[in-house]
Amino acid sequence: MKDKKKNKQNKIKLFLSLIILILIATIIGLVIWRTSEDKKEKEITYNQLYNDIKEGKVEEIEMTIGGSTVTTKYKDKDEKKTGKINTTQGFMDFINEQLKEGNEIKVNIKNPSALITVGEKIFSFIPTIMIIVLVVILFKMQGIGEKGKIYGGDEENDTGIKFKDVAGLDEEKGELVEIVDFLKNPKRFQNMGAKIPRGILLYGKPGTGKTLIAKAIAGEAGVPFISMSGSEFIEMFAGLGASRVRKLFEKAKKVSPCIVFIDEIDAIGARRSNGSGAETENNQTLNQLLVEMDGFESNETVIVLAATNRPEMLDKALLRPGRFDRQITIPAPDLLGREEILKLYTENKKLASDIDLKEVAGDTAGFTGAELNNLLNEAAILATRHNHEVIEKNDLEAAIKKITVGLEKHNRVVSDKDKKLTAYHEAGHAVVSRFLETQSNVKEVSIIPRGYTGGYTMYKTTEDKFYISKTELEEKMIALMGGRAAEKIALNDISTGASNDIEVATGIAKDMITVYGMSNILGPMSLKVDDPYELQIFGEDIVDEVGVQVKKLIDQAYETAQKILMEHMDVLTAVAETLLVKETISGEEFEEFFK
Repeated sequence: MKDKKKNKQNKIKLFLSLIILILIATIIGLVIWRTSEDKKEKEITYNQLYNDIKEGKVEEIEMTIGGSTVTTKYKDKDEKKTGKINTTQGFMDFINEQLKEGNEIKVNIKNPSALITVGEKIFSFIPTIMIIVLVVILFKMQGIGEKGKIYGGDEENDTGIKFKDVAGLDEEKGELVEIVDFLKNPKRFQNMGAKIPRGILLYGKPGTGKTLIAKAIAGEAGVPFISMSGSEFIEMFAGLGASRVRKLFEKAKKVSPCIVFIDEIDAIGARRSNGSGAETENNQTLNQLLVEMDGFESNETVIVLAATNRPEMLDKALLRPGRFDRQITIPAPDLLGREEILKLYTENKKLASDIDLKEVAGDTAGFTGAELNNLLNEAAILATRHNHEVIEKNDLEAAIKKITVGLEKHNRVVSDKDKKLTAYHEAGHAVVSRFLETQSNVKEVSIIPRGYTGGYTMYKTTEDKFYISKTELEEKMIALMGGRAAEKIALNDISTGASNDIEVATGIAKDMITVYGMSNILGPMSLKVDDPYELQIFGEDIVDEVGVQVKKLIDQAYETAQKILMEHMDVLTAVAETLLVKETISGEEFEEFFK
């Protein structure tokens, strides 16, 4: 149905484009023709033409009905002159009078060219056509006569998705089961005097499954699912956003019980301001949304679900009881959740028998459901490219590297000097991490370029972390500084290769002081501000101390990394030299250097 509608719209666009092209070509052709015709003749003024006719110099006059150009042929001369005059009845009377007086003038009156006539007519109607097109566009923007997605929402009577199709969100599904019960049997709740939440806000990072779980609720309850993106409400014309909100809720009330899903609600639900222009339009759209959510009758079973990955942007009026009075976080899945998601997405994929999905889940900490789906798709593409009958373990590992590190660059030309620097840099990361208790074990070290990096060091992920200790953050900075320290110690030089490591380490140090309150000097105080100038309220001494403490943490991490490498120079050199030969070292091979 959607494809037919899209094809019809494409045909209309093509037809309109052809008409416009024909109009443009006609006008251009008319202008060129007239210009060329005008250039063939010598121009003559009206007064001169009048005098020449009266004096008997003109032998022939040629004119077009309804036209304004007269062509004259002179006696005893083989030349023609043209003049633009008003060929009204007065001019014709003058000619008739000259003929009566014996002035032998041949008058040739021609019918106008059909092409020129049509072109002139079209040209005269262009402003009218443009006004009509503009009016039609405005009517369509208002949604008049349209039942499509843009202004009435995209309605699905059956989403085809159930809770069994959503993995890794067991607690969240349990919280939403009562919504399904209410939509199926609202009188059961109403008899008890219970009111189901009018609005439920789902928030979490992109790809965690907010839209999926919203569709699953509608699928479980067997009710229509009307969806619309917050960005679709936004328009430059005043009042259109509010009009779209009204039409969305009018449609929902007609088909209730149903679910209304607004994605990217922060596009219209951001904090209201006193601005003008687009900000005023956004404010009006938000106000209309608030009015509509307050306007539900008690017998209307319409549940509004909304999703955002920026809940801090929302206006507080949206979150008060009676509107979005329930907020549910949709987090990135944990280890068990990732394993369940992988099982769900591999049902229609051919996997090798030696692939352990639990191990894959362990290597993908922080991945969302959408990212895991993309990972398996990349692995399937790689397996197909390599003519494998099933997705092999190497295909999955290559897909993980491609997504997390970047595309492998085997054809990039790297000088021996840069290769040596990269080998010591990556070896420095790996060796330093090996002697830090809180850091993960090394999974792979490589000097093969990927993406923008000249090499990489991957670590094994054994658990999901929800809290990070001060010691772990400090050792993370030490591991990050291992690459720069190895360059300095082994080659007595430093490079730009450590820029990202330094940036990440500085960010960790800054958060430790200003966000986590881990400074022994400043104590447990939050200095997190949106504007750096806001730090001035704490006084200049505090601001200066923040910089001192951040630098101290970075310096300590760099010194510790150098100390570890100085104590194990033989291992650092052995790992770097092996990388120069093999280019890639596995975690098992890396451990052999310490036996």
